[in-house]
Amino acid sequence: MTRTKEIKPPLGNRIRTYLQEPSNVILLIFGILCTITTILPVIAIVRDTFVIHPGTIDAYLTRKQSGYSVANYTDLFTSRLARTNLWVPLLNTLLLAVFTCVISILYGGVFAYLVTRTNMKCRRYLSAIFIYPYVMPQWTLAVVWQNLFNSNKVTGTANGLLASLFGITMPAWWCRGLLPSAVVLGLHYAPFAYILIGGIFQNMDPGLEESAMILNTSRHRITWRITVPMIKPAILSTVLLVFGSAMGSYPVPHYLGLSTLSTKYISLNSKYTGEASILAVIMMVFGLLILWLNQRSLKSRQNYTTVTGKTGHLSRTDLHAWKYILAVIFIFLTFMTSIFPIVSFAFETFLPNPGDYSFLYTGDPSHLTLKWWITHDHNDGALYGQMGILYNETIHRAYRGTLLVSLACSLIAGTIGTLIGYAVSRHRRSKWANYVNAMAFLPYLMPSIAVSAAFFVLFSSEHLNLFNTYWLLIIAGTIKYIPFASRNALNSMLQLSGEIEEAAQIQNVPWIRRMVRIIIPIQKTSIISGYMLPFMTCLRELSLFLLLCTQGFILSTTLDYFDEMGLYAFSSAINLILIVTILIFNFLVNKLTGASIDSGIGSKGE
Repeated sequence: MTRTKEIKPPLGNRIRTYLQEPSNVILLIFGILCTITTILPVIAIVRDTFVIHPGTIDAYLTRKQSGYSVANYTDLFTSRLARTNLWVPLLNTLLLAVFTCVISILYGGVFAYLVTRTNMKCRRYLSAIFIYPYVMPQWTLAVVWQNLFNSNKVTGTANGLLASLFGITMPAWWCRGLLPSAVVLGLHYAPFAYILIGGIFQNMDPGLEESAMILNTSRHRITWRITVPMIKPAILSTVLLVFGSAMGSYPVPHYLGLSTLSTKYISLNSKYTGEASILAVIMMVFGLLILWLNQRSLKSRQNYTTVTGKTGHLSRTDLHAWKYILAVIFIFLTFMTSIFPIVSFAFETFLPNPGDYSFLYTGDPSHLTLKWWITHDHNDGALYGQMGILYNETIHRAYRGTLLVSLACSLIAGTIGTLIGYAVSRHRRSKWANYVNAMAFLPYLMPSIAVSAAFFVLFSSEHLNLFNTYWLLIIAGTIKYIPFASRNALNSMLQLSGEIEEAAQIQNVPWIRRMVRIIIPIQKTSIISGYMLPFMTCLRELSLFLLLCTQGFILSTTLDYFDEMGLYAFSSAINLILIVTILIFNFLVNKLTGASIDSGIGSKGE
């Protein structure tokens, strides 16, 4: 029997056939672009660790003003300052990331269980307000912590509310350092755990637990043998996302006085430029490690079926009197993390001096002032040469710049991410599709300050200098936020049956028409969320843009500028402007389209 040799079509025909499929073209184009925009900045900053920078420590050590050297590595790892510049910040960074994961999972996970699986009161209200700390700027709760607990006696700054009103002086370890930083970041990222874990609780087949109860299985055994394995994937996803985000956090440790790799990078960048780049590389290595762990977990993860065709009735645990007690506790906690910050920042803009809350115990509102808002004479010494908030052109220009960058990043990242999600879902078993998906997601896992440092090095050279331009902020923001839209689109596209698009293809409907008239309308809510997440995140971003523009260019860096000047009323006003802007946009999109971050979780109930 003779074996017939398979005849392959000519290469040109195969290429033409490949390019006739729009999803293949999308994967090819964005695979190349994501590789270039992710790998080139990494190469640039790795190279920067070996470059001798004139006027810095490596030039002093090597007695050279140019060329390459390993002096940065030897000095950072072995000098007498190694403990201060590397080992202590590295340890603090790892501890901060670990404690943040623990706090966010415990707080968000317990809340997710209470909202989805019990009869706790006020579930709908609590579900909506619980996500506010993540929607708000990351430094919001850090500033609130300062406004509550700081005291002149301990921190050397203006008295907070407790010290001013009640004379309560909190210890230094409570006001600054690891504990407050971990608590603040844990509260900020708890909505991650709530959304991921709550989604599984919401869709879990209650018959699994009910069957175990019929067999007289104890509640403790049901929890650890059935419930916890069910939510393990969500817990792992939360750990991976929160750990990487916490490692690159700059504002929270900066405000709360914790030395981490990100804060140390900023302090070293002028005189120890090469060594600062090494710190950025270390943070990037952790980002790659997280990506590797994520890929390993996806391959080894056991499959737990949570959505079945059986009854959708969700049994809720009766908490009896605790349903009221727990509701009151979470109403207080969510008030302090969601509503109180807005009230606190508003009050700060009317205080005659930072921390002067005398009007609260005198009952005399005349102690309040409008000078921070309405002063229109820049020669007024009370405002240190600044115009009032309503007349301050620096704030107005920064607000316009923030909206411009946010809208541009949202439109570009949202569109690219949606296309990548669509293409990857159509070729989910393709190695190239998995590679494109990983490259698109990698920037999110890398700490923001490290990504910022990489783009700063790449685009601030003598050959290509985009420093302090909106172009650079848009490029960096787009690359960093593509994962929001791509993962959002991928998850929604995987829910679509291929038969829907195939039916249109049989009718010779063009690809553009299929996307606009069929696919996008079906997944409208998820796709709009893919645009909204980059927009809201970009509005409040500081770590990513801190090195890429001067202070006063956008609102987040302007806030940092006024804080350094000691004009806390101005920085509080900027915080208030950012929070209100984000909440207004979130409310409008929710009302117009139904898209919401916590969509579907806790939507049923009181």
